[in-house]
Amino acid sequence: MREFEYCRVKTLGEALALLREGVDSKLLAGGQSLLGAMKLGLMAPERLIDLRDVAELRAQRELGSGRLWLGAMQTHADLTRSPALRGFAPGMAALASHIADEQVRSMGTLGGSLANADPAACWPAGVLALGARLKTDRREIEVDDYFTGMFGTALEPDEILCGLSFGKPRRMAYQKIEQMASRFALVGVAVAQLDDGSARVALTGTAQGAVRLPAFEAALTRSFSPEALKGLKVDEELMSSDVHAPADYRAHLAAVLAARTVEQALEMQQ
Repeated sequence: MREFEYCRVKTLGEALALLREGVDSKLLAGGQSLLGAMKLGLMAPERLIDLRDVAELRAQRELGSGRLWLGAMQTHADLTRSPALRGFAPGMAALASHIADEQVRSMGTLGGSLANADPAACWPAGVLALGARLKTDRREIEVDDYFTGMFGTALEPDEILCGLSFGKPRRMAYQKIEQMASRFALVGVAVAQLDDGSARVALTGTAQGAVRLPAFEAALTRSFSPEALKGLKVDEELMSSDVHAPADYRAHLAAVLAARTVEQALEMQQ
């Protein structure tokens, strides 16, 4: 690895000041993707700004508006074990529990995953299905406006994701078919029935990152059941092809997995 400056900050203000000094800087949330990219020579920042000690980014609380707030520096392991999340949206706690392995879950963070926006990551599908609202140091971003494509987000280079909030769903579940070596999703589907009865369906493992499936959502809004999805297909043009699986296979998996995820959501009815 090339030499770089390491800064471990204690406040959001400190982090923002360093980020805006004009030095090529990267925020270190969990480092599960960033450090690997640096070791491979794919990234060579002059400065890393470690956010682990910023207490305000680790907060978790229920908001007065009936929404749950999750700080960006909550680890996957934190969220797996969180009584608040288990009670509010158990499907999200289950999603966290199946990310990679225990070592990765203990270091990787919610905010790190969402800022990186890996097209095979799990969190983007979960928050997209719940219609989450993301908050940065300067603004709120509706999740439908946040993801902009493969590894793409609406975040500015000097902007820090602080956390997100979402309302309590009637039901929510997530399932994935894993690439066994990495445990990233070949295909992952998150399904949520919101408080107003509408459904949201999000797909990860595509060529564009996490996306919604409007036809599936319309069918489930009419009738939240696996049978409602009978005959619906996922456009293989959405999917990527690589050494792990071709696009047509991933598209087929996605449709099958969507029906299974609805079944799981019904079993997890709150």
